[in-house]
Amino acid sequence: MDQTASPNVLVVDDDPVQRRLLKAAVEHMGGNAFMAEDGDIALEFLTTTRDPIAIVVLDLKMPRMDGLEVMRRMTQSGIEVPVIVQTGHGGIETVVEAMRAGAFDFVVKPVAPERLAVSIRNALKVDQSEDRHAGFRMDPGTGMVSASPAMERVMHLAQRAAASLIPVVIEGESGVGKEKIARTIQRASDRRHKPFVTVNCGAIPDKLVESVLFGHERGAFTGATEKHRGKFMEANGGTLFLDEIGDLSPDIQVKLLRAVQDGEIETVGARQSAKVDVRLISATNKNLIEEVKAGRFREDLYYRLNVFPITVPPLRNRKEDVPMLVRSFADRFGREHGLRGPVSISPEVLAMLTAYDWPGNVRQLENAVFRAVVLCDDGLLTPDLFPQIAAQLPGYDVREAGAGQRVAVSDAPSLSMPDVPLQRGFAESQQRVVSGLSLGDLGATAKTGSAARGMINAIGDDGELRTLNEVEEEVIRFALQFYSGQMSEVARRLGIGRSTLYRKIKDYGIDAGKTIEIEA
Repeated sequence: MDQTASPNVLVVDDDPVQRRLLKAAVEHMGGNAFMAEDGDIALEFLTTTRDPIAIVVLDLKMPRMDGLEVMRRMTQSGIEVPVIVQTGHGGIETVVEAMRAGAFDFVVKPVAPERLAVSIRNALKVDQSEDRHAGFRMDPGTGMVSASPAMERVMHLAQRAAASLIPVVIEGESGVGKEKIARTIQRASDRRHKPFVTVNCGAIPDKLVESVLFGHERGAFTGATEKHRGKFMEANGGTLFLDEIGDLSPDIQVKLLRAVQDGEIETVGARQSAKVDVRLISATNKNLIEEVKAGRFREDLYYRLNVFPITVPPLRNRKEDVPMLVRSFADRFGREHGLRGPVSISPEVLAMLTAYDWPGNVRQLENAVFRAVVLCDDGLLTPDLFPQIAAQLPGYDVREAGAGQRVAVSDAPSLSMPDVPLQRGFAESQQRVVSGLSLGDLGATAKTGSAARGMINAIGDDGELRTLNEVEEEVIRFALQFYSGQMSEVARRLGIGRSTLYRKIKDYGIDAGKTIEIEA
């Protein structure tokens, strides 16, 4: 039987409703579904069946024998079948443990049929260029790879935007892939064969922005020895991507407004304006509406540009994408560097990279994998090739080596992290809160080692439940005081990476300067 064309998939789930849904999803993609209601039945089936099973879709939370134990027994029995785990109750800690145990991928309940199909096709090593996300063909030239529901929504909006010339603003943190989203829109539109011109508005000196965008005539100003077309004219008939548009000065915003509103630009030194036909896509890592309120961005320009907003979530809020991105980057860099065989990724690496918070988002992940592939000697990516990441996760011992040598990372038996809902992301660490806690009773006895009898209040002064952010901020403030600002210890005790801790301190506006000690 051709497993690629019609794979046999074993669905292991104690919920009969979930089994029927997964069976329908497998059959919808052309596969053959076999059902098991618990781990014992699944293991017996795998060891006795004459039908070769290509994929196991395994629920992690089951009575008597959970999914992790099933995977351990599969390994002990020498059953080498890719496992896609599904979870709806636990958090990232459970997923990391499953990845460490050798899971190929994970999905979050309730899983959409399209999402499951993507995981199955990837496990069967089908070309990713054939993947569809919510009916939208991914362009391999853009490097866009995703599987999470959050990115499904982004790609659906990109598909809708590609069908018209509506102005688009792509919002998101640095490194999330805003330019790749813009290129995806361009390549799916009627202008796919027209110019795609990019401008980083934040990287151009203020005095040159007008000339770069709108061009200048010869002799228009000192040093203008030749005529310059400008980015708008270069993109005429195609798409102009303005990255970090929130950095434009008010004067340039006025000229940009006319270009958007009337389709005309004023070239520096020219006597007449010129008509242009440009599809405008903008991007920013700022909150533009806040910039408008602060008077730094024109309100009329904001409403002209922000007709069709697309918000790209940070990578920490879409952990499902990490394994797929890691494999995609490893394959691409392996080919680019002429490696003889495919790049393999150890389960420990997938677990570690899934656990990490990625403050630099997809760009940081891409650079980390690129470095690892360059340093890899045997085609296998191992934790020691990611020293900067390992240094920021609990349970890893990073020791400095000499120049040109690898950094050694000890074999960590487990990653200690909070059990948080995947849909919120590992960065949105939800600390378990016990009602009645109050910091006031803790401060006096904290450093003496006396038992802390106070409680952190879960109820606010208004008698209502406090938000998780409020409680989290209070816990971080207390931890900084309790451990005298020792950031490594604070991060370890809170179960988060140091980069996450620094970001949260910044987000909450905590002045930790007086308590942070210089660490060796």
